[in-house]
Order: sequence, then C-alpha cells, then structure tokens
Amino acid sequence: MAKIFCVANQKGGVGKTTTTVNLAAGLAKLKQRVLLVDLDPQGNATMGAGINKAGLAASTYEVMLGTADVATARQRSESGRFDVLPSNRELAGAEVEMVELDNRERRLKDALAVVDKEYDFVLIDCPPALSLLTLNGLCAANGVIIPMQCEYYALEGLSDLVNTIKKVHANLNPDLKIIGLLRVMFDPRMTLSQQVSAQLEQHFGDKVFKTIIPRNVRLAEAPSYGIPGVTFDPSSKGAQAYIAFGAEMIKRIKKM
Repeated sequence: MAKIFCVANQKGGVGKTTTTVNLAAGLAKLKQRVLLVDLDPQGNATMGAGINKAGLAASTYEVMLGTADVATARQRSESGRFDVLPSNRELAGAEVEMVELDNRERRLKDALAVVDKEYDFVLIDCPPALSLLTLNGLCAANGVIIPMQCEYYALEGLSDLVNTIKKVHANLNPDLKIIGLLRVMFDPRMTLSQQVSAQLEQHFGDKVFKTIIPRNVRLAEAPSYGIPGVTFDPSSKGAQAYIAFGAEMIKRIKKM
C-alpha cells in the first residue's frame, strides 16, 4: 500500500511545489514507485514535471468530479521518472461544483484507493490556502510534510497550519499526523535563519527533518525547462539535498 503525504503550508512561496516535484524525483532515483498529485489550479507541479498543462485530455478536475479515474488521467514524467495526476485552471471550478456532491471532502481519497497498490509513495501538492481542495488532500493523506523558510513570518503561519491539521485529525481523518518540518531555501549566512532553525528544533524535536534544503539557483532554474531540479543538475547542492531528503523519508516511514 502506498504512503500518501500532503506537502502543505498555508503561506505561499515557501517551496511547496519545488519540494513535491524534487522529492518525487529523488524518491524515483531511489527506486521508489511515485505518483505526484497536483491539487493546485495553477498547475506548477505539472509544468515542473515536464507535462503540458494546456493539452490535458483528463486531469485532477475530472478525477475530483468522478468523470475520469486516476489510471486514465495520470501521465508519465519522463524527466523525473514518476507518474503525475496533472492539473490546470479548470480545477479552480471544482471547488464550487463539489459543494453539492456527496462525500465532498473524500473525493480524492476514494479516487486514490483504486491505484493504491501501484505505488510506494503518493505526494500531493496542495494550494496555499485552506480550501476544499486542500481539505481533500488532508483527508486522503497519512501525514503532512511542511516545508518552511527559517524566517519570522513562517513561524507565525505555522501555528495556524498545526491547528488546521489538528481539526482535520479530530473531525475527518484520524490517521492524519505531521510527518515532519522541512527547512527550505536555507541560507546559513543569515543569523535569523540559524535562530529560527534552532527554535524549530527546540519546539518540534524529531519532527524536524535532519535534511536541510539550501537556497540554490539550479533548483530555481529547473522548472523553466520542465525538468525536476534533481534531474536538471544532479550534482548541485539542492539536488543532492532532495535525494538525501528522499532517503530520510524512506527511513522515517519504516518507523511509522
């Protein structure tokens, strides 16, 4: 059975999509079978995996509404060597349309159950808001990976996200838990980064991943080529960090 993880943070621009795409590629390099679910109408994870979001015959939108299944809608990221359930702007309309549907918070969970045995990992890239789409991701997941920058505003938003996860755990998905906090875009030259990093370790202990993702130009360049950073420049510090993070994830789920 696949382990399903949401990559979530209510704050925008914290590296959720970069983390989802590169963790998927890193896990694939480590011989894991991976499905990336793009749950963001912007479709950035779809593009970052090298898939044209404009020419989709079926996408996450159709899967959420029940007019297509995951096996039909998924596509292969040749550059990343993982499967993608792609997304585009049509998905924004699903929020309104799902309001009238039965079991609206568990549409994604039910859809993923059909392909559960085909993957080791399912990674869900959530939009930067607590919407019905994000709620579907949280209800489908075994756990949440929280990427965050080591700066003051990120700490402020973290408490809101933790409270949201607690509410979903209590009311909708008793299996949901925080798998870990991933420090991203880390610049060791900044005193503030080091201070916030130390605070995270103090408050969250072993919930903070040991791997730290550095601020890296090659990771930022890769999406414009439609290639995960891990594949775009495997020797870069960012790529090496995401492969190390993939190895840490594999170890961590063995303890779950």
